[in-house]
Order: sequence, then C-alpha cells, then structure tokens
Amino acid sequence: MRPSLPRLAALAVALALAGCATGPSRDAGSAKLHKINHVVVIYAENHSFDNMYGLFPGANGIANAKPENYLQRDHDGTVLPELVIFGPDGKPNPAFPRMPNKPFRIDAPPMNRPPTTIVPSPIHAFFHNQEQIHGGRNDQFAAMSNVGGWVMGHYDGSQFRMWKWAQEYTLADNFFMGAFGGSYLNHQYLICACAPRHENAPASMRAVLDADGKLTRKPGSPPARDGAVQLVSSGGGQVTPDGWSVNTSQPPWQPSGIPPAANGPLTHAAPADSHGSQPVPPQTARTVGDTLSAKGVSWAWYAGGYDKALADGMQPASIKRSVIYTRSPSSPNFQPHHQPFNYYTRFAPGTPDRAQHLKDGEDFLKAIDAGTLPQVSFYKPAGVDTQHPSYTDIMTGDMHIAGLLERLRKSPQWKDMLVVVTYDENGGYWDHVAPPTGPGWGDRFGPGSRIPTILVGPTVKKGFIDSTPYDTTSILKMVTERFRLEPLPGVRAKMGDLSNALVD
Repeated sequence: MRPSLPRLAALAVALALAGCATGPSRDAGSAKLHKINHVVVIYAENHSFDNMYGLFPGANGIANAKPENYLQRDHDGTVLPELVIFGPDGKPNPAFPRMPNKPFRIDAPPMNRPPTTIVPSPIHAFFHNQEQIHGGRNDQFAAMSNVGGWVMGHYDGSQFRMWKWAQEYTLADNFFMGAFGGSYLNHQYLICACAPRHENAPASMRAVLDADGKLTRKPGSPPARDGAVQLVSSGGGQVTPDGWSVNTSQPPWQPSGIPPAANGPLTHAAPADSHGSQPVPPQTARTVGDTLSAKGVSWAWYAGGYDKALADGMQPASIKRSVIYTRSPSSPNFQPHHQPFNYYTRFAPGTPDRAQHLKDGEDFLKAIDAGTLPQVSFYKPAGVDTQHPSYTDIMTGDMHIAGLLERLRKSPQWKDMLVVVTYDENGGYWDHVAPPTGPGWGDRFGPGSRIPTILVGPTVKKGFIDSTPYDTTSILKMVTERFRLEPLPGVRAKMGDLSNALVD
C-alpha cells in the first residue's frame, strides 16, 4: 500500500532532523573527508574538558556551569558542606586545603600546584564513572572518588603549548569518551567500539553489584565528607557479572603486566598473576585494523617505549622489570593496557600482522620526517609523556605532543593530513556537560564524560570551536567514511564524523 501524503511528510521531517543531529549531510561531510589522505590520531591520558580547557574563550566551559552542574553531593544526596581531598589511606589529607563546594584552580592559591607538579590521580573506573555522572547531574564525582574533592580541580590552560594549537585550529568542546571508566576500555573503543569478552573470569575479577546495578558498599562506609567510599570489589571489578571486560586487565601476550609462566613461552603472559587475576582471553572481534587491511589501506599502531617494553616483558618472571609499569627516571613507564591490538588473535606473536602493524614510537618519528607514514597512524605516547596524573606531570606531555605537531607540520605528508589529538578518558575529573543518552547516542558502555579534542591540519577550520556531538567512535566513523570501510557495529549512529571541523 502506498504511504499517505501526511506519512511521507512526517518521514521527510524525521530524515531531516536525523541529518541535523550530526551537522552537515553525509555527502557534504564525505567530500570534505576525501581531501584527507593521511590520518594521525594522538591518544593522551586522563583529563576532562573542564579540567584542561574549561577556561578556553568561547568554549562551553566552567563559566557556563550552573550550581546544579557542579555542587557535589554525598552518597545520601545531601550537598557537601565543603570539598575534602583524601590521601592514599582514604582519609582527609592535611597536605591539601579544604575548598568551597565548586570548581577550583589547581595552579592558583590556595592550592598552588603548578602544572609541573605530579598530582593525585582520581579513580577512573567503569562503574564509578556511571555513578559520578548520576544521570547527567554530574554531582557524585567527589563522593565516588578515592581523592574526594580533588576531582573538581582545573588548570588555566593558556600556559600550555597545546592551547595555542587549539586557538589556531579547531577545538571540539562537545567530544565525549567512548566508554565509561578508564584507559583500558577506552582504548578498546578507539579500535573496535566494543568491550572485550572475559566469560570465564574468576570471581575475584568480577564486579559485585547491588540490586540497582551499582557497586556494593562495605558496611560502615563513611560519608563523602569523611573518607573515600569503601567497596566490596576494589577498583570496581575488572569484569561485569555477565562477562564483559571493562576495567584494567592485562593482554595475553607480552608486553603484559603479567610476566611469562616459569615453563611457558616468553612471548606469552602466564595464565594468572600472583593475585589470581587472569589475562584477557585472545579476542576475535572485528577492529578498525581488520577493516583497514581488508581495503588495502596502510596503517600502524605506534607506541612509545614498545620495543623496550617487549624486551622487558620477555624476561623470566624472576627478573625485576625496568620498563613495564616502572616509574623511574630511566624508564618510559610503558602501560600494557594501553595497547589494544595486543589483545587480539590476529596480532598474536609470530603473526605477519603483528610485525607489520605494531610499531615503536621511534618508528613514528622516523616516518614523520621521511614522509613515509601509513594512511592511518595511531600514536600512543609512553607513560611519561601521556599527561597521566600520579606518574607524570601535565606539562611534560604538553611539550611532547606540541613537539609532535610541529614535526608533523614539517612533514612531506602534511599537505593532506588530519591530526586528531584527543584523550582516552577524563581521569576521574569532573566535567559539567552531561553525556548524550538514548538510541543512537549511547548504550550500556557509554559514552562517558567529556574530554578535550583538538583537530589540526591544512583542511581544518582555523580558530574554530566545534560543538558537534562527538565521541571516541567518531574517529572510527571518520576513518570508515574516508576510506569506505566496512562499518563497525559499535559506532554510535548519531555521533558526528568530525567533518564539521573541516573547511568546505
């Protein structure tokens, strides 16, 4: 039966509205993207948008936050009388002043922690982030953190070199981390828009949830004004009750946080560590690496310190590690859970794809200078250069990333390059903007809090603030559209593809 005219009109309106959800039309966006022949993604660590760019002129920053967006509440819903910062023991830390219940400057009186200072790292985990967001109210960040009120701190970002790049090119102020929680899951979202499966994880790795699906508190947990919440499952649990791996877990191959077994191959992690935690089973879900390779598009994942970490990981367990999760002046502090392709069977030790696509950070620098970067490059800085709180300062990474952009701009491939500088997740820091929800916008895994993202390149709009809704899966959408790849099912339909940041 032919549809009636009113039904056709309604359908036309619905399609028009759907197109508006992500900015320009698909055809217009595709034309912009096809001016780009080289994509570079630089993936930094652990800062919310408001934490770094909340004072950026013209952006949706802290000045736009209303009390209902920033007043932090205790677990029972009452407004906290002040912000108390907790120490490693979960109790108030006398080294930090108590602050009014509102956002504050980290690098100004009375806090006085300049950006060259190593500062506390708020917990950033899957179930914690969900509760912190609290249905879009963003009022449980302090209550659900190991550091309490520290989560409300932010910097004057104008002192950063990356701030200048944001002023020159495009700053996206409506970009959200793809998944709730921490680095591990968000790295997976960067390459596959999916959560790994760990169906046979032991009980010690599983989250313990209450009837409302929240982390179970230990009896007698203190109110948020007195101490950090005590949970039955420390860290929120690595695996959901139904077998999804959502918090930091180790890859099955070196470099891994789990050393080789005493009598096992040195290329593999042992079946379990000394605490009984298992590596994630080898994964077989389709990744952007699969879809790029299927179309013959060249690509690589470059990781700072990878070669050193590989050698470090392939030592017997009896030898103390000097690179992997090692904080020392001579160590790059390599983080194995930041290496998402090392969880997938296609990239197992000895495979051609591993040799071809998993590269060291030095290879990235050489390729920039020689003009031999592949069509798609992912670059993960070593831990010391990621800006991750607690094991590096924010300024060191700022200098490192800005230096990379200067190097890329001198590259022979610059003329058709798009560089996306973004962060894996918010690091547990507060942000005042609620993540989008509903069909096409989100699902049980995310998106999480808002994060900084800067787009740089000859075809990028100059001096522009892009408020199009994006998340980590937007990077996959952009790469998929540009190279006409098979779409990945976890990419969120209504999120933009970054084309609104490009010139016509």
